[in-house]
Amino acid sequence: MNIVIFGAGTVGTSIADLLCAENHNVCLVDASRDALSLVEERLDVRTLCGSACDSIVLFQAGVQSADLVLAVTSLDEVNLVGASLAKAMGAKRSLARVFDQAYLDTSTFDYRRHFGIDRLLSLEHLTALELARAIRMPTLFAVENFARGGIEVQEFAVEKGSKGAHVPLKELKLPKNVRIGLISSESRCIIAGANDIVEPGDHVTLFGSQEALEKVKQDYFEHKPPPKLNVIIAGGGETGFNLARLLQKGRFNTVLMEADAERCEYLSQRLPDTTVLHADVTRQVEMQEARVGKAEIFVAATGRDEDNIVCGVEARELGCSRILSVVRRPDYANVLERLGIDVAVSPREVTSRQILGMVQGGVIIAGSGISKGDAEVWEVEIVEGAPVTKAPLKDVSLPGCLIAAMVREDFISVPGADDQLKAGDTAVVLVHRNSIADTLAIFERD
Repeated sequence: MNIVIFGAGTVGTSIADLLCAENHNVCLVDASRDALSLVEERLDVRTLCGSACDSIVLFQAGVQSADLVLAVTSLDEVNLVGASLAKAMGAKRSLARVFDQAYLDTSTFDYRRHFGIDRLLSLEHLTALELARAIRMPTLFAVENFARGGIEVQEFAVEKGSKGAHVPLKELKLPKNVRIGLISSESRCIIAGANDIVEPGDHVTLFGSQEALEKVKQDYFEHKPPPKLNVIIAGGGETGFNLARLLQKGRFNTVLMEADAERCEYLSQRLPDTTVLHADVTRQVEMQEARVGKAEIFVAATGRDEDNIVCGVEARELGCSRILSVVRRPDYANVLERLGIDVAVSPREVTSRQILGMVQGGVIIAGSGISKGDAEVWEVEIVEGAPVTKAPLKDVSLPGCLIAAMVREDFISVPGADDQLKAGDTAVVLVHRNSIADTLAIFERD
């Protein structure tokens, strides 16, 4: 693929390194000649010095024939404008990194749609999702977001004595906005059908909004709700804020520690179900006052790796059961386990996986493996002339796959049998690993 990256900082360079290793053609654009010189010493990429908001520079970079443009500079406005220009000039897909979470909030204004960008990417939000995935284990085996975050995929084990066990799926009367996709165990892995039955111990994959999935999981697949977990998050930056927002929708008692008083006020106004403490996590006495030793989970998510590691070790010594930490520097990875940190999340690695999911090519916008590799979830662009567009879904042969959700004009829904996909839609598709080629054929042009 031909890929253009705006920004030769840490993120842009690491993405370029990753894509070069995958044999993609990469052009890196940055306003700093010094930054590009450092890249040229390490990577076999084409470089161009100039502004990502300059149409002449973009033309010279070849965005008009690019398969993907990634705007990942340190400035939100440059990323939005650059990605928008690239898309308008002919780039097949464009992505803009944003720091300010307001750009991701579509309740007041849809920036992505306004600028004509395919996706807005927040490293802090992706990191928070990865931390939430680790916190919600072991009962939750996968957490992924598709369709611009409107659809979540959850995979979990069915408990003995739950309402949904030993009952045909068609008799469960699940909400219309929730779809069971995959049933897997040691002996089988199948795309769920109306007559299929789940057994205790089976892993079930559900599609829907987080709130709807939590309710369905509780009502149908759990025998009794698990006790609430006490989670303490150190650091009220964007990663900590996003994590607290994710956890306050679940079964957690969440405390967020932040040293800046003004930031605490901001957080308390936006996190009504989270306890926000004005406290310095680098001071042992304040960690003790926050009762860190009594928490089941401690998450170190400050802006400095060293602080995250130190307060994580301190939380372990105080008696906290499980320690998670955000660690940005790869050279720290080897020492974390010896220091008692159970899970380390690297924003760079999380972003790399996201980018790799977007460079599969063809009609697949993004993809992710689930259920130990037995299946994949795709976000698919529906194109003119594809076989899947020629009849209602009930009349389309869907071998080994399930259309779990669709996006049409920014409205996200779980499609019914009488719905028909059309060009311009986006679909979230569950695909069994044995049916990947057949499934891809129904979404590509005849």
